[in-house]
Amino acid sequence: MNNNLRLIIDNVNKKNIEEKHFFEKNELKIILDLYAKMVSEGSWKDYGLNISSKQVGFSVFKNTTENALYKICKNFKPKNKNLKYLITDANGKIFRNSSDLNNLLKNINWKKL
Repeated sequence: MNNNLRLIIDNVNKKNIEEKHFFEKNELKIILDLYAKMVSEGSWKDYGLNISSKQVGFSVFKNTTENALYKICKNFKPKNKNLKYLITDANGKIFRNSSDLNNLLKNINWKKL
């Protein structure tokens, strides 16, 4: 009989696997609806996704060869609840922030931002 074996019931590492590091389905729908509207107006041409363990970002481009105009970000562990969702520029400067994605994207004049 081997006395070196242990039964682990509540594995701490399992919780890390279950964490979601992306936009949820309803969040992605809100962002893609906005993207479709802005593409139809001719303001936006392309997008990209940036994924890390701390944040996921939806970057918006006017031309595919240029830097991103805006980045809609979701922080997974924000220091402040109002920093959960952000709109930043290519350099990371925060234009707007909110704890709710709908409120963040509501009534924005993207051309004047």
